[in-house]
Amino acid sequence: MTVDDTGSGADADGRVDPPPPSPSREPGDSHDADSGEDPLALRLEQLILGAERRYTPFQAARSAGVSMELASRFWRAMGFADIGQAKALTEADVLALRRLAGLVEAGLLSEAMAVQVARSTGQTTARLAEWQIDSFLEGLTEPPEPGMTRTEVTYPIVELLLPELEEFLVYVWRRQLAASAGRVVQAADDEEMVDRRLAVGFADLVGFTRLTRRMEEEELGELVEAFETTAADLVAARGGRLIKTLGDEVLYVADDAGTAAEIALRLIETMANDETMPELRVGMAFGTVTTRMGDVFGTTVNLASRLTSIAPRDAVLVDSAFAEELIRTGEAPASEAEAAEAAAAAEKEGKEPPVYRFALRPMWQRPVRGLGVVEPWLLSRRDGTTAS
Repeated sequence: MTVDDTGSGADADGRVDPPPPSPSREPGDSHDADSGEDPLALRLEQLILGAERRYTPFQAARSAGVSMELASRFWRAMGFADIGQAKALTEADVLALRRLAGLVEAGLLSEAMAVQVARSTGQTTARLAEWQIDSFLEGLTEPPEPGMTRTEVTYPIVELLLPELEEFLVYVWRRQLAASAGRVVQAADDEEMVDRRLAVGFADLVGFTRLTRRMEEEELGELVEAFETTAADLVAARGGRLIKTLGDEVLYVADDAGTAAEIALRLIETMANDETMPELRVGMAFGTVTTRMGDVFGTTVNLASRLTSIAPRDAVLVDSAFAEELIRTGEAPASEAEAAEAAAAAEKEGKEPPVYRFALRPMWQRPVRGLGVVEPWLLSRRDGTTAS
């Protein structure tokens, strides 16, 4: 929760914040009722945080041994709202602040990097928490018996789930951290750790805007969830990395063009076999990509996005660099004529002909806004090959 940068309880207009809840009182007593806060919300907060409210932001910063300005930067970066100088922070807030500041003091992180750590962690976990409450706890806390209220079952359910969800979150985080660290140490040099050559793919549902006008909100939500789940599973299973989902669109990357191509075609094939799903189109590009806070940026990403917008329905378009990479690695022939010549030469020499996974067909060059003239290639499976 963010704070103001003053050390007092008065705001810019000179108003003084109402007296905070006394830490000596139990949540849910008459004082809490008088403060206007929901007693159950206060009980849940204390259960989840594992501590009661003890500090104002100024007291928390002082207890952590950091300036009010730095404390404000950290709390804002984590995505919490201003609370003035209400007594709403706990011992855990002080400890977290002390740890971040300690990393800076020890020289392990710069102050700017520590703020980035706070921001990336806050943004990621905020989305996770919202999903868990909206899609998970909401269903579990449906009153099991007539006459019972959601309020009567929420607290015990959260009490049971909290330690299990916490353990699972730490497990997944460690697994993801190990995978990411492995990719970093395999980078050729320091520059490659930030600016890397990757295959970038965008997959976009066709006609999604029209669907939003025709479908009920619940149906639309189920469709989006099914699309995101299917895409996430396919990307992960084939060795790609899902960067983000945008409702009707997913963005993923892969270390090599062959992996990205296989993911794209599997997405098309899977969606085409599902009658409830709209048609899909995919655009991909290969080149240098800048990575920041789990996201990807740069011309390669922009080009993949533009190719998606011009791709035919249920088809995959790639840029020339992507096509060249598939040809270089022997996963696609430069042309059908070249493939036929290679097969004839192999047969003449009594050798096995080269096996290509993919086929490429050049499309008309066309101008793309902001990127000049590009030469897209239509990607497909090679005749006679099947999904591996």
